[in-house]
Parts: sequence; C-alpha cells; structure tokens
Amino acid sequence: MSEGTGGTPPRTLAEALRAQGDDSLAALLRARPDLLNPVPGDLSQLATRAGTRASVVRALERLDRFTLQTAEALAVAPEPAPYDTLRALLTGDEGDERIEAALPTAVATLRDQALIWGADDRLRLVRTARELLAPSPTHPSPTGLGPTVAEATAGMSPGRLQEILTATGLPSTHDPVSAVAALTALFTDRTRMAALLDTAPMEALSVLDRLVWGPPYGEVTSSPTPPVRWLRDRGLLLPATTRTVVLPREAALHLRAGRAHRRPEPAAPAIAPRTEGAAAGSAAARARAGRPLSPALSPAARPETARPQVVDSTAAGQAFTALATVEELAKDWNEGGPNVLRAGGLSVRDLKRTATALDVTEPIAAFWVELAYAAGLLASDGETDERYAPTPAYDDWQELPAPERWARLATAWLTATRTAGLVGSQDSKGRTLAALGPDLDRGPAPEVRRRVLELLATLPEGTAPDPESLLARLRWERPLRGASAAGRSDDLRGRLAAWTLNEAEMLGITGRGALSSHARALLDGNGTGTGGGTDTGTDRAPVQPATGLSPAGLRAARALAPLLPEALDHVLLQADLTAVAPGPLLRPLAELLSVAADVESKGGATVYRFTPGSVRRALDAGQSASDLHEFLKNHSRTPVPQPLAYLIDDVARKHGHLRVGVASAYVRCDDEAVLDEILADKRSQSLRLRRLAPTVLAAHADAGALLEGLRTMGFAPAAESADGDVMITRAHAHRTPPRAAPAPVQDGPPTPDGTLLSAAVRAIRAGDMAATVVRRPVPEPMASGSAALSAAAALAGASPAGANGALPRTTSAETLATVQAAAMTGSAVWIGYVNADGAASQRVIAPVRVEGGYVTAYDHTADEVRTYPLHRITGVAELADDPA
Repeated sequence: MSEGTGGTPPRTLAEALRAQGDDSLAALLRARPDLLNPVPGDLSQLATRAGTRASVVRALERLDRFTLQTAEALAVAPEPAPYDTLRALLTGDEGDERIEAALPTAVATLRDQALIWGADDRLRLVRTARELLAPSPTHPSPTGLGPTVAEATAGMSPGRLQEILTATGLPSTHDPVSAVAALTALFTDRTRMAALLDTAPMEALSVLDRLVWGPPYGEVTSSPTPPVRWLRDRGLLLPATTRTVVLPREAALHLRAGRAHRRPEPAAPAIAPRTEGAAAGSAAARARAGRPLSPALSPAARPETARPQVVDSTAAGQAFTALATVEELAKDWNEGGPNVLRAGGLSVRDLKRTATALDVTEPIAAFWVELAYAAGLLASDGETDERYAPTPAYDDWQELPAPERWARLATAWLTATRTAGLVGSQDSKGRTLAALGPDLDRGPAPEVRRRVLELLATLPEGTAPDPESLLARLRWERPLRGASAAGRSDDLRGRLAAWTLNEAEMLGITGRGALSSHARALLDGNGTGTGGGTDTGTDRAPVQPATGLSPAGLRAARALAPLLPEALDHVLLQADLTAVAPGPLLRPLAELLSVAADVESKGGATVYRFTPGSVRRALDAGQSASDLHEFLKNHSRTPVPQPLAYLIDDVARKHGHLRVGVASAYVRCDDEAVLDEILADKRSQSLRLRRLAPTVLAAHADAGALLEGLRTMGFAPAAESADGDVMITRAHAHRTPPRAAPAPVQDGPPTPDGTLLSAAVRAIRAGDMAATVVRRPVPEPMASGSAALSAAAALAGASPAGANGALPRTTSAETLATVQAAAMTGSAVWIGYVNADGAASQRVIAPVRVEGGYVTAYDHTADEVRTYPLHRITGVAELADDPA
C-alpha cells in the first residue's frame, strides 16, 4: 500500500514517489533510464518527467501482454479504481484463478514503473497513460470498449434523456446529471439489465453481438431499422455523430459478463518443440521467402529432438564453415574489394559477384559481408577511389586460434544493430537498402537476438523450437513493439526473430535448430537488463586485450575447441594431379597450396588440382622447381606421383625462357628460333611485334598484355625488371587504415549501473529535501531595505517575501549573523542563492565556516561540501525541524 507523508493517502504521483524507499526509486530509474537524462532535481521533477508522453510510450512498449492488459483495464475503470474493481474487469463475473494469481505481479510492475500510483483501494493510472489507452472515437481502445454513458450523452438535450428514461421504465428526473446517473445505474445492475435485454427483439440482440467486442461504433441511416430504433430508444445505442452510434461501455461490460478483454493472457505462452514433420531447413527457407516460419503439421506430429552431442557436432561443423567463409571473403577482397557507392554500401553487381565467389546466394553473402564488417574485419579504405578491404584487425584475427576467432564473430553478431536481412528491401522513401550501406541499423536487433537464444536455452538440450510458438512468446513479451495482428510475422521483431534463427544456424550457434553447448556458454554472464533501457548483451566484465573477448566469449571458445577438427600438416597426392586435404590445413601449408594449385571442390575434404597455370603461378611468386618438389615431399603422406613431378619440371624448364620488359614492352630470348616462331604465329599480330636484334623483339602492347598474349600462345614468359632480373609477382595485400568496428545504435538510453543509480537517488533525495523542508516564516523586510531587496527579488525571479515558494529575503547583516550562529550550533538553514548566471535556487545547508565573505557548508541539496559568496545569498531562514 502506497501512502503519502504522515500516513495519509498520496494526492499526486510525486507524493507517492516520496513515500517510497531508495530501492524502489532505483528500480524505477533502472526500468525507465530515460528519466535520468538529466538527473531530476527533486521528486516533483521526476514525477513530471515520468508522466511525459514520450517516456510513458517507451514504458508501455516494455510491458508484457498481461501487464499491458491490466493497464488497459484501469484505463476504462472509474478513477480512482479499487483493486477489486480492477480484478473484476479482468476476471469477469465467473472469476479466473490464473488471472487472480498473476494480477498482483502486474499491478506491482505498473507501480514500480510509476505508471500507476496510489494504495490498492485508490489505484490511479498516470494521466498520459490513460489518454493513450482509454477509448476515443479517433483512438479505439484495445479492449474494444466505447465511451461511458456520461461521455456519450454529453451535449444531449435534457428532453432526449428523459425519453430514454421513460423507454427503459425509469422514473423521470429533474436534471440531466441525475438522468445520466439513473441510466448508468441501470446498465451496471446485472439483474435489471438482464430483465431489460429479455424484452429485446432477437434482431436487436444480434446487433449488440456484432458490437460487443468492438469496435463499438456502427453506422445508421436517417431511417434506422426497428431493432436499431429499439436499442437507440433505450440508450443501448447512443449517438456519436449524425450517422454513427456507439455501444456504451457499461452496457458492453454487462454483455461481456464484466470482462474488459475477450482473451486475457495472464501467462506467457509456452515454447513448443519443433515436430518431426517440419523440415530442418524450413525456418531458413521460409524466413528468406517472407512466409510463415513453420508449415501446417499433422496432429500426430511428434517433437523432434536430437542428442546434444549431435547438436554440438553439427553446430561446430557450421562454425568451422563460417570461419572458412569469412577467410574466403577477405581473400577475395585482399587486393582491394568493390568500390564504395556514392551513397555508401555495395552495388547490386558487386554483391552478386561476391556471392558467386563464396558460392552462396546473395542474401547469405550479404550476411557474411555485414558480419565481417560488424566484427571490424572489413571496412572502407577512405582513399579517393574508395574501396572496401580487410582491416589490420583482420590480420590479428587470423593469428588467433579457430575457437577464439569464432567467438569474436559470434559476439559481434550478438551485439550488432546492423541487420543483414534488410538488404534488398526498400526504405520509407522507396530507396533500395544496400549491403554495408546506411540505414541498416535497427536498435531492437541485439535484444531480439539475445532473447531468442535465451528462450532456446529454456528448452531441453537437443530440442529445437517450433518457430511459430517462439514468435507467439515474443509477441506476448512485447506486444506494443510488434504492432501486428496475432498470427502475423511481418512486424520488425517477428522478422528479426526469423532472421536470428537462420543466422544462428549459419554461424554455428545452433545445430539442427537447437542451441549448442558453446552458445550456452556465450550467453552465461552476458545478461540483458530487463528494464526499459536497452542492453546489447555485452559482458560487464572487461574485454581481454590479447583476444578482444569477454570472459563469456573465452568460455564459449573453450567449449568449442574440442569440437573443432585440428589443423593438419599434410595432404594426399594422387596420380590424377590432385591433392586431397582430409581436413583443415595449417595456415602456411594452406596458403602455399592455394598458390600452387586450384581448389576443385570443398566439403569435409578439400580437393586441389595442379595445372600448368597454377604451377606457373607458384613460380611467379618466387618458388623454384626444387622448392615445390621439397614442399610436396615433406607434406604428402603418399609418394609424389610421377605425372606431377613431370608437370613441375616441364613448366619450370619453360618458365623464364622468354623475358618481357618495358620498351613499350619487349621480348628477349637467347634462342633465335623461338623468336622466329613467335613472329610467324598469326596470334602475335595483335601484339605488333618487330625484331630489334637477333634475340630481342619490341611490342606496342604493354608488358601485362604481352605476357598474357604469349601465355595464350603456349609459351611461359617471365617478367623482368629494368635491371634485367626476373620479377617475382605476389598478390598485393591491400589493407585499410586502422578502423574500429561500427558502434551499435542504442535502442533508447542504456541501462544505468549501480553506481550511477545510487548517486542519482541521493541527488534526487537531497534536492527534494531542499524543496519540501518545513521552514520558519520569513519576516517581512524593513521598509528601508525594500528597494535593495526588491532588486534582489527581481534578480532571483522570485515572488515577494513571505509568499509560498519564495526565496528568503534578509539583510546582509541578518544573513551573516544567522549563518554564523548556524556554524556555531551545527544546525541547518534554508538559503536563497543566485549564481553567476543569474539562476536562482533554494538550498538547505549546514554552515561549517564563515570567513572572508564566504560561507563553507555542507549542501544537503547537492550532497557535498560547497563554498558560497555571502553577497549572492538573497536571504536565510531557520528550519522548523532541523534535518541534521
């Protein structure tokens, strides 16, 4: 029970807050952190700010469905409403044990968030919340109820009211107020109302059935039908406009058996396990197609479960694939990726090319690109011809063990507000949203992702959820954030949940739809605040500088490590010029093999194929034939096949036999017959070659075109420098300057920590004490000093001395004497103070020392010791009760 000062019922929200303890105030500020910016000066300011429209809307959006239904019931109840009246509106005449058990928690939540106040016998909804939730012609109530009889008959002629009373069998009254009261009493009396409806025609009852659960408004013609006329004559339909009638709230509640909502939902819907009839990939496929997440299932479908070991191994395999995909993306952009569009982001053509390189669809490619960007591994280089490229952080990331690399990706995904699922859709102005472009941030994304994973964690290990039941649970928890009809998943939170299920599977957080053990470790210690603020789920513990991971991320990496395959230092060479890597390879081996051979197929084992072109590529990169032979001998578990050895020697024998330099370009060769062969070949005509010397040919084409042309003709030329040395060509790794990962966009103010809450509560209490402390009457100033005090009053912007709320007014001598006496006795006094900017305030201080024209005192308002110039103190007064 909330009581005001001195045990009397509170008259305002400020008085109700004043009666609460510090823990309750801290809970309010934690649940509604927008009230802290800036910190209110006192409890009256806090109550005013808690009643503003923006703050109330944000608080209502954080309520679950039943708590919101409780507030909606209060909005249609008379004010103030006793607890029993509220309970009757939710349970109806028949009662409901589940609702009665859940109602105290809902009322406590509303009271803790300052949306209702008052004792249980006088519950009041905050005015702004009532305006938002109460029914009106322009804003129908979610309850489907209409206006009260008093509201609907406002402005009705007294004669018409008397006609309604006569038609219902009520005695006439002398004034409209008593007539409305008599009609209201009739509609709220169950017995008399039932007797009235027993006399109604069946067609009239059918009209009421169509209006009873809302909307309560209906159109009528100038000549209504007899059933409508019967209802209108007895006030069961009251005029709303010239062509519209409305069912009064009291009559609708009688027809509903006293229930404000058609379907109260006191308990959160349970999350059902996915059944065997649902295909494993249906969630991802249907989410991409924008259709409902789960197909219709037969009544006999059984829950689908998998052993936790199978879930973990499946998720670990997908985690390994995720690492390989990000590395392949960075390799594709290693020498400088696609250009940045003028408006930001990737072009459709570049996204399609990247999808082809990764061998995935374009929406999935957009996800991997956005994930690498969110993790700080890719960024724009900021050059004049701006392009995307890997960042220096990518090189550091590559040096980490595979489990820690995965944990970095998973943490970045979990906390990112950028939403890859929006790529390809249009914004409010009809512009297509591009990958890596602006306008992809959605503040609720981290909260939804984390909440989906937390709900998955409530299921038994190895159990995948039914997506529709998961969406129903999310809609129950935040009904106003979704703003969509039940059963539909086109709201933002529903789409975010669908994308989360799909992305978690691709990232290896889930396996076969069930949460993996390493994902559970990632969630532990990464709790989300449950109040009104947004917590992106980042761990409160410090991040380790060496790995960039929080303690929860390190735990997830340790849990994943035994599930990932160990990197191998060998391959299996085969006689068909292929090499089989039976698992992941050590980085030096993988990098050299990717240069000397072409990837032919991927999967559990990667197949590489050696070709003349790939061997020449290795020779161009600085490898010699002997180096390649030694490399294959040391890293193959099978003997080096003779065809492969012949291929290496044959390419190496021809490699560098021809030399290409810059004239525009030239070809030189010690064997004149080879140059004669080139000149005689018709394919060399486009190169426009001519002989400068027996061993030198000049060309109009540049060196690169000449190299490519000669290789097309079957030769193996090598480029040489201006000094005549063979040039070694390696891929140029283009890196951006150091770039930080994009900061998540907060969905509202962050949840404050305990230190900030404690300081804020102390400051509010101190300011409130200064504003409400009982003071002794301030004596009227002497006439001689009236002019000076009037000037001070004008400077302070206060009312005349002695008026309610005015600053105290005393002469300089009286001020000095009073503060000196207070310093000697250790008592507190009330002062008026004007700072250097001319802002006036009143404070409660306990003077400690008075000297040199300054008073040093403990300021109860600021909760600290401060020094005040005496000439800026407008006056001083003693307190009736010393707070010290």
